[in-house]
Amino acid sequence: MKYLYTIDNSDHTKTDGSIASELDEYITIAGIREIYRSAIEQYPEECCGLILQQGICPCPNIQNQLHQLDPSNYPRTAANAFTFAAADALFLSRNINSTNPVKIIYHSHPDVGAYFSYTDKTSALYEGQPIYPVDHLVIGVQNGSVICAKIFRFIGTEYTLVAIIPGSNDKIFDQLIKGDYND
Repeated sequence: MKYLYTIDNSDHTKTDGSIASELDEYITIAGIREIYRSAIEQYPEECCGLILQQGICPCPNIQNQLHQLDPSNYPRTAANAFTFAAADALFLSRNINSTNPVKIIYHSHPDVGAYFSYTDKTSALYEGQPIYPVDHLVIGVQNGSVICAKIFRFIGTEYTLVAIIPGSNDKIFDQLIKGDYND
C-alpha cells in the first residue's frame, strides 16, 4: 500500500526496513476498508478495535454503557470516547507476545479530525511509557465519511505521527492502495 505520508527515518522502525514496509506487513487494503466501513457504520460514535499481525479484530465500544451506569466517573459518551470490553482488553494483554500479536489499536474520531488527543495519550501511557508496545491508528470521520487515518508511534518520549492513509472518499484513495499513484 502507498501512504500519503510516512516518517522517513529507519531508526524508528521495529524491524530493519522502512516504516511503510513494516506497516505493510499487517495493514492490508481489505483491513483498511473493513475499518473504514466500521467507522462509517458507527458514526457519530467512535469505533474501536485491534489490528493483529494477521487480521483485524473489531471490538464493541462500551463507553455508552459505562456512561449510563456511572455518568460521574464516565462523563463522556461514545461520541467522544472509547473503552474496550473487559474480554477485549484481556485479549489485548494476553496477545502481545503471541504468534499473531496485536500491532495497532485503532479508534475513530467523529467530526474532530484524526489526531492523537491528550486523552488518547494519557490512556496509552503509564508513568510516561506505553502500556502496550503497539502503534495507534486514529480514523477521522466527518459527516459520515472517512477523511483520513493517521498512525502514531511512541518514539523517544512522545507519540509521533508516522503515516497517513487517505480517506475512503479521497480521489487518490484507490490509486494509493493499489500503488498506482505517482507524485
